[in-house]
Amino acid sequence: MNRKFVTLAAAFAAFIFTAPMADAGQRKPIDPTINVVSNVVGAGWTAGYFAINHWEWGASGGWDRQAAGISQAGAIVGTTIGCAATSPIVATIVLNRPLTYREAHILVGSCLIPVIGGWLVNEAYNNGWLWAPDEKPVRKVHYRKKKG
Repeated sequence: MNRKFVTLAAAFAAFIFTAPMADAGQRKPIDPTINVVSNVVGAGWTAGYFAINHWEWGASGGWDRQAAGISQAGAIVGTTIGCAATSPIVATIVLNRPLTYREAHILVGSCLIPVIGGWLVNEAYNNGWLWAPDEKPVRKVHYRKKKG
């Protein structure tokens, strides 16, 4: 049931975010450096998640509360928060400049939803669903029907 819901939600989001915009000139792609930082930091925190439990692959593998000292959900929440906290720091160091709001939100989105989170946040900015004080807002054109 969960897989069907996630698949349906991803398909719905893909259709929504690929809809044509009124001003296509405002679309901003994600900086490749931000993508690399997101992937490297995310992979590091994923490795940290597995290290918390001293993960063993194979038939005997699984979550062992005695070895970890924390529940599996606690480890997931902790590593997600750690990823969201450290990825903007690492990106600031790598880029050697302050991040824009969009870039920081893309990094946090990539930590919350690992594969497509950053892309979803960028598309939300492109479509005007999110905005930041350091960017011009996306203007949507609304037409009224003429009376009579």
